[in-house]
Amino acid sequence: MTQPPPPVLWTPDTERRERANITAFARWAREERGAAVDEGDYDSLWRWSTTDLDGFWSAIWDYYGVRSSTPPTEVLAERAMPGARWFPGTRLNYAEHVFADRDDDAVAIRHASELRVLGEWTWGELKRRTAAIAAGLRRLGVGPGDRVAAYLPNIAETAAAFYACASIGAVWSSCSPDFGVRSVIDRFAQIEPKVLLTVDGYRYGGKDFDRTGTVRELRAQLPGLEHTVVLPYLGDEVPEDALAWEALERAGEGAELEFERLPFDHPLWVLYSSGTTGLPKAIVQGHGGILLEQLKNLHLHLDAQETDRVFWFTTTGWMMWNFLVSVLLTRASIVLFDGNPGHPDLGTLWDLAERAGVTVFGTSAGYLSTCMKADIHPTEGRDLSALHAIGSTGSPLSPEGFDWCYREFGDGLWLFSTSGGTDICSCLVGGVPTLPVYEGEIQARSLGMAVASWDPEGKELVGDVGELVVTEPAPSMPLYFWGDDDGERLRDSYFSMYPGVWRHGDWISITDRGTAVIYGRSDSTINRGGVRMGTSEIYRAVLSLDEVVDALVVDVPQEDGSSRIELFTVLREGADLGEALTKAIARRIREDCSPRHVPDSVRAIAQVPRTLSGKVLEVPVKRILMGEPAEKVASRDSLANPEALDYFSTLARGGD
Repeated sequence: MTQPPPPVLWTPDTERRERANITAFARWAREERGAAVDEGDYDSLWRWSTTDLDGFWSAIWDYYGVRSSTPPTEVLAERAMPGARWFPGTRLNYAEHVFADRDDDAVAIRHASELRVLGEWTWGELKRRTAAIAAGLRRLGVGPGDRVAAYLPNIAETAAAFYACASIGAVWSSCSPDFGVRSVIDRFAQIEPKVLLTVDGYRYGGKDFDRTGTVRELRAQLPGLEHTVVLPYLGDEVPEDALAWEALERAGEGAELEFERLPFDHPLWVLYSSGTTGLPKAIVQGHGGILLEQLKNLHLHLDAQETDRVFWFTTTGWMMWNFLVSVLLTRASIVLFDGNPGHPDLGTLWDLAERAGVTVFGTSAGYLSTCMKADIHPTEGRDLSALHAIGSTGSPLSPEGFDWCYREFGDGLWLFSTSGGTDICSCLVGGVPTLPVYEGEIQARSLGMAVASWDPEGKELVGDVGELVVTEPAPSMPLYFWGDDDGERLRDSYFSMYPGVWRHGDWISITDRGTAVIYGRSDSTINRGGVRMGTSEIYRAVLSLDEVVDALVVDVPQEDGSSRIELFTVLREGADLGEALTKAIARRIREDCSPRHVPDSVRAIAQVPRTLSGKVLEVPVKRILMGEPAEKVASRDSLANPEALDYFSTLARGGD
C-alpha cells in the first residue's frame, strides 16, 4: 500500500519561483538550446540534465560565462566511471571566476570568532590580500602542482590564502586546528606539502588552546616541507625559524592578482575521507570540475543572489568550508565564524545571524536538533527578518526538526535539507527553490546527478530504501586519490559493488514525487560539529592506552534526531574501567582526534565481534542498538566470534 505523503510545510509563491535563478536558466536552456524542459517542471529539467550530459554541462559553461584560454570542442570525451574526461584541451582557473567583474567597494566577507568581533572585508581588500599572499608564496618557490597545507581556522585570512593558492595553481589542503597531531599527519603527510600555513592556537568555548607544540611535531614529520608560515591568532609571537604571516603578505605587497590558466583536470584541492579503515583517502578534485559543479549548485540549488549573505557553520576540516568559500563564485557575500556554537550559549549563531544580516543560514541537523531539545527560540529578542532560508546537512534532519524550524520561523521560511559528500564536494540530493518542502524529506535529486536507489542486484527502487548510486559521471567526482597510482583504492571505494556505477555509501529512498529520504551512512563515519572522523582514528587513540586491547565505536541515532557515540572497550587483564581510565580515554581522543568525538558513554566488553577476515562489525552493532534483531544484520556463520553479538542484543533490550 502506498503511504500518504507527509505534510507540505512550505510552497514557494509565484514571485519566489519567478525570481529564482533556476527558472531563468531553465527558460534559457529551453529557448536557446532546445532542451526538453517543460515550464515549471523540475523533473523534466533533472531528466534532461542526467541524460543529455553534453547538453547540460555545456549549457552551464556558456550560461555562466566560463573563461578559458581555448573554447571547448568536446564536453565528455570519455563517459566511463571511473575515468570520465571532461572538456579536454580547455585551460582555466577557478579563482579567476571568483574575482571576475567585482566592485572593490562591495562587501565580500563578513567574519567573526571568539577572538574577533564581527568585521568585514570588501572585494578590494580581499583582492589585495589574496594578491599579496599569492606573490609571497611565489617568492617561497610555490608554483603549479605544489601542495600548500593549511592548519587554519575558519577566518578571512584562510579564505584569502585558498584563493591565492588557486590563482597560482598550487594544490590546497586544510585541517581544522582542533584536529590532533596524529590525524593531521595522517592527512598531510600523504601529499608532502611544500608550505605549511598555520596558527599558533585558537579559542574554543572560551578556552585558549596553544598549538605551537603540535606545529613543531607537524614540521618534524611532514616530508618535503620547506617553509612554515605562522599567523599569530592567539598570541603575538612567531618562532624564529618560521615566517610570520605579516611578512608573507608584506613580501607580496602591491602585487597584481594573476591567474595561471591550467588544464581542466589540474588539481584544485585535496579533501579527506574520514579514515574509517586505514589512512584517510586523499581525494583530489580539479579546477574545472569543481568550478562547474559549484556554479550549478550555488546558483541553481542554493539560489544565491546578489543581496544574499550566506552563512554555514563549518570548520576548515569539513567540505562545507570548501562549499562556503565557493559561494563567492556567485554575486552573494559570505559570513564566516570560528568558535563554539554553544558558547556562551546556543544563541551564539543566531546572534551572529542578526548582527551580520544573514539571509541563508546553514548548519548541521545536529545543531538544529540541539536547539530544539534545549527549547531555544531564535527569533525571541532578535531581528532575524533578513533570514529567508535555512540549510541543513551532515546527517538526516528529523521530521521533528523540520516542524521546529517552521514553528520558530513561520511558513515563509525555505528549509532545505541536503546530502552529498566530501567525495564530490557538493550535494547529490538537496534544495530546489521552486519546489515544495515536505516534512522530513529532501526536495529533489540535484541537477546533473543521476541519483537512484538500488537493491543489491542493481534494480532501481521507488519508495523503498536502497543503496544510493549515481549512474552517470559528474564533473566534480574525484580525479584520483593521492598516492593511488593504479586507481585500485578509488575503484574499491565506489565501484566494487556495482562496476561502472558510483555507490555512495548512504541508504536512500526516492519517492514517486521525486523527493528523497536519507537513512544514514552505510559505513561508520562519525560527524560531529563539522568534524568528520573515522572509527580507525578513534581506535588509534584509544588503543594507545596500555589498559585497552581492543575497541568498537558506533554513532547511534536517537529518536529526537540527535545521536550518541558509544565506545566499547576490551580491557587488559587486571584493568578496571573506573573514573581514571574513562577520563584517560576521553583525554586521549580529545587530544589525538578532536574534542567533539569524546564518546557519550564507555563500556567494557569481553570481545569485539569480528568477521572471519577480522573486520570489526560496526554497522551491524549500530543496527542492533537501533533495535534490529541480530540475526537480520549479520550472518553468524560469517563471524569469527558470533557469541560476541549477544551482549549488544541484551543491551538493546535494556540490559547491560
